[in-house]
Amino acid sequence: MTDIEGINQTPPPVAEDGSPSAEPLSKRIRRLVMQLGPSRMVATILFLIVATLIARFSWQMPLLGDAERALYDARATVMAPHVGQDKRIVMITYNDETLFNTGIRSPLDRTLLARALENIDQMGAKAIGIDIAFDSPRPDDDLLKAQLRSMHTPTWLAYAEQGSNPNTIFYEQQKFLESFLADVRTDKTKPTSVLFRTDNDSVIRNWPDRPKNLPPLMANAMAPIDPAYADYQGNIRFLVPARAEKGQEEPVFANIPIDTFAMPMDAEMRAGFSDLIKDRYVLIGGDIIDNDQFNTPLSRFTDPLTGLHETMIGLEVHAHMLAQQLDGAWARPLSAPALWVLALLVVLAGGLTSLIDMRARWVALAFVSQMVFFAAFPFWMQGRGIDTTTLPAAGWALAWLFGYAAVGTAARTIGARQRAFAQSALGKYLPADVAAQIMRDPERLSLSGEKREIFCVFTDLEGFTRLSHAITPETVARLLNEYLDRLSDVVLDHGGTIDKFVGDAVVAFWGAPLSLPGDGQRAADAAQAMYEAGEKFRVDMAEGVPPLGMTRVGLHVGDAIVGNFGGEDRIQYTALGDSMNTASRLESANKSLKTGVLFSGEAAARSERGDLIPMGRVTLRGRAQPVDLFTPRPDLTQEQRNRVAALVAAHAAGDKQAYVTSATALAKEFAEDAAIMFLIERLNQTTKGESYVLS
Repeated sequence: MTDIEGINQTPPPVAEDGSPSAEPLSKRIRRLVMQLGPSRMVATILFLIVATLIARFSWQMPLLGDAERALYDARATVMAPHVGQDKRIVMITYNDETLFNTGIRSPLDRTLLARALENIDQMGAKAIGIDIAFDSPRPDDDLLKAQLRSMHTPTWLAYAEQGSNPNTIFYEQQKFLESFLADVRTDKTKPTSVLFRTDNDSVIRNWPDRPKNLPPLMANAMAPIDPAYADYQGNIRFLVPARAEKGQEEPVFANIPIDTFAMPMDAEMRAGFSDLIKDRYVLIGGDIIDNDQFNTPLSRFTDPLTGLHETMIGLEVHAHMLAQQLDGAWARPLSAPALWVLALLVVLAGGLTSLIDMRARWVALAFVSQMVFFAAFPFWMQGRGIDTTTLPAAGWALAWLFGYAAVGTAARTIGARQRAFAQSALGKYLPADVAAQIMRDPERLSLSGEKREIFCVFTDLEGFTRLSHAITPETVARLLNEYLDRLSDVVLDHGGTIDKFVGDAVVAFWGAPLSLPGDGQRAADAAQAMYEAGEKFRVDMAEGVPPLGMTRVGLHVGDAIVGNFGGEDRIQYTALGDSMNTASRLESANKSLKTGVLFSGEAAARSERGDLIPMGRVTLRGRAQPVDLFTPRPDLTQEQRNRVAALVAAHAAGDKQAYVTSATALAKEFAEDAAIMFLIERLNQTTKGESYVLS
């Protein structure tokens, strides 16, 4: 007791104004070490060791590795050079239109390639790289082989083997490829490796390794390379196009359809096209939807023009690598000792910050300054040409917190546990009402679901896919965004939950996460309003684009499993079940039945709408159980709707005389109404309530 009293009697330091002064940092550290017990000292040291390991190896750790990759992608995208079109490299590609015109999809038309090579070879290219694996036979192989043997331009042909690409080529293909390459090999025509390596999240960020059994990598083969970087495996420098003006940009690498060069050319015509080829590196490959597409750091963020997460064809990845090699833009790696020193400094900074004995505003300033440093310093390093694919930015932030918590907890000699700092995933595109529930009860974010009765709505814009091939990508993006915005407003205005967008389709439901009286009426009203919004969209957007199709809508009510589904790193609040499938098939049935909106009988019974007319009993595609269908017809009078209902009722009852009388009168009255005329036609083909089967 005496010792304690002696300590307590020591007066605290006093400032000149009479207020207690800040205790020197060195004194606080000495007091901390002296007053810590052995067990707490060991625990604190272990905690600091863990923090240091996090600051050094976070790229290799679960979850943190995902965060590091996301942060790197942000750095690579934000700091990517904005450049004009690179005139040194040109891509010549088979695109989907080429495949359609030739009628040959796989293997690609080799006659077309042979003719293109014949012309390109005479246009003065520096080198040609062909990212097409000739791993299976075609009838026109001899023509292509003859052309490859006669090439005067250095030409490099794609080579792959099972050992390094087990998922892309099998044994027989490899043997055929090796035989093909052996047949055409000359001093000018040689094989090249097209190997890529992706990270665990299937994103290409770095140059690949160079297995000794493979020929030189395409970029290394096509252009001279500094021997010091012959085995460079650092980050790929991806370029982004400089904007000419808002909404317009020129691609970094010209992409010309191969058809352009495959046509017969005389010397004069060839000279006219030579400006596209002369003194350039030519890359030939595919630019085909859903084929040879890769995610890059640029894919993580939406494209400002299309609003989509764009992938990159393999040929373009080779182009970026080749441009980086030509520029000598090799990123400088961070050495292991440097990373260890930085890790220790980060942990030390966190620990010392927890010991600062100053006014709150200065402590806050120190904290904010260090956080700004952690956020900005990696971007600065990326911009200075340093390879940050091993820089643990998220690990630094976490390690700093660990250091702060370990030393701060020890300094206060209490056993408070570090508060969880990770934010829950509210920013994963959940509906606003779902987000509000989760904020009140975070456990709702768990990966689970519950059975609920919901009203499901599916929509589709007729002919939009075909239309998208007839207009520019910019116009597609503008139309699609405007269209989805209008339909989304309808759903939200009627209290619905937007499940997802699938291209131009909208999927929504009512009854979850909150089930309210009148959900059936709101869903039915929304379905009709979405159809009307689609019709108004057709009128508003008619100028300057090809005609737009109508919006088809399907509504059904039934049980579904509703909740959060996905993985630990990415979830989606959605509904699963047969009711969703039925609503989708109702939407599709509109096309056959010549209607715009279709309700199932169950949904119609709870819609509280007085403008519905029956559309008969139909067996939907892929379904065994028939469904009674209804469609809203606010354009008809109640008396007209009653007569259509009487027609269907007479058919269902087997009252042939009443049915024939009604059908004859309605056919005359609605001769121009496709939906009602087709209803009569279907009823004529069935008997006494029999279901009409959609084939």
